[in-house]
Amino acid sequence: METRERGRGFGNFTARQTMVLRNRQGQESRRELRVKVLEVEGDGDRSLFVFDEPRDVAGTALLVHAHPEAADDQWLYLPALARVKRISSSNRSGSFMGSEFAYEDMSVPELEKFTYRYLRDEPCGELTCTVTERFPAEEGSAYLRQVVWQDTDELRVWKVEYYDRKDAHLKTLTLDSYEQFLDRYWQAGELTMVNHLTGKSTLLSWSDFQFQTDINDAEFSQTGLRRVR
Repeated sequence: METRERGRGFGNFTARQTMVLRNRQGQESRRELRVKVLEVEGDGDRSLFVFDEPRDVAGTALLVHAHPEAADDQWLYLPALARVKRISSSNRSGSFMGSEFAYEDMSVPELEKFTYRYLRDEPCGELTCTVTERFPAEEGSAYLRQVVWQDTDELRVWKVEYYDRKDAHLKTLTLDSYEQFLDRYWQAGELTMVNHLTGKSTLLSWSDFQFQTDINDAEFSQTGLRRVR
């Protein structure tokens, strides 16, 4: 609950994102995105991810309407088809644009969507982390459980282990290079998702954070999604 309270009140922000896809052999491909996030009173955040490069994915966009308790709404705009496709709950386990992040991972993990079990406190680097197990409440989740490392000082998440429906360790997310904005809000500069079954990984690097900007609410709609450039 305290984690959520600390994260409230930012209004909105924009940022840049670089996505680096690596296969088992270490070969890389790179993508550039724009990100916009809008805080909504009484509901979850609205998030918009727009691909700029390379040319074959330019203009592709993902819109997420997060909800504290109900299933999130997600839509994908495909410019080649000039079509908005709704991501159904049964497809949330699918890969987001060929990355190791599933559509499910692109939503903010709302507090009410999990049940929790405290495991332990332990050192994590120079910090102390609380290790918690959380169980998704949604039936359509690809995960049976997740194990989360969160520091006790600033409540930043440093690592998440994802276990599939057969309780096999599927993926690990590590977060690094945290920065604080507006003297309050912590944002990780790098997120790395490693798939232990395929040997593939995806690095998301964030930059150019701008808070409380002049964002048009209409951009975070299906109609706005069709106008993304």
